[in-house]
Amino acid sequence: MLVDTHCHLDAAEFDADRAQVRERAFAAGVSAIVVPAVDVASFAAVRAAAASDARIAYALGIHPLFVERAGERDLDVLRAALEQARDDPALVAIGEIGLDFSDGAPAAALQQRWFDAQLRLAHEFSLPVLLHVRRAQDTVLKHLRGARVPGGIAHAFNGSEQQAAQFVALGCALGFGGAMTHERALRLRRLARELPPQAHVLETDAPDIPPAWVGRGRNEPAELARIASVFAQLRGEPIEAVVARTGANALRVLPRLGAALRRPI
Repeated sequence: MLVDTHCHLDAAEFDADRAQVRERAFAAGVSAIVVPAVDVASFAAVRAAAASDARIAYALGIHPLFVERAGERDLDVLRAALEQARDDPALVAIGEIGLDFSDGAPAAALQQRWFDAQLRLAHEFSLPVLLHVRRAQDTVLKHLRGARVPGGIAHAFNGSEQQAAQFVALGCALGFGGAMTHERALRLRRLARELPPQAHVLETDAPDIPPAWVGRGRNEPAELARIASVFAQLRGEPIEAVVARTGANALRVLPRLGAALRRPI
């Protein structure tokens, strides 16, 4: 099963042709798409995306780059949304949450406060997490160790082999997507090739992180099929085996995803 574990299908870049983007993905062989929220304003849109098709699931959370514009009440809104969706199989995770220590990002202390608060919600609601981890792998790992959350996905992973092993030990899979397709991404391609089979899931992060053949254009979930092919080539494995295993990994770290795909629409 070919699963796009991280796709912002609700993004404004898809407003003009969202239905066509979705159908191109399914026509290309994508079996499931997970759409994470980035702030409370996007909660309704990601729920609507999932309501439109049983092959789409969603996550709710507040992205680290959006915490400056968030208010304390937003945590109450998130908690209420999670409570309301307790019995909704389409809700598969809390996300996109995490830390971003790149230049110009919100203050690290503020990000960590929001991250901890959302990790506590993940523990309370027994939901895995979709993690944004940019220049912050060790700090994210430190917070995860004390959070007792049921695993999740380190989205767009770009850390070391040692950091990868620590995420996997904490029940997380590592998201690989368009960045891996660039020949200059030597470390990332080595990780794709050498990490153990249970470590990987596939993603697009569409409309962002386009693969090499898209250049600076808009990324789409339909590109996942070719991303999977590059991944298979790097590992020297049949594409069928890669699709089956990364799909199984996605179902393992997002346990509600299987039920989401079986729900009637």
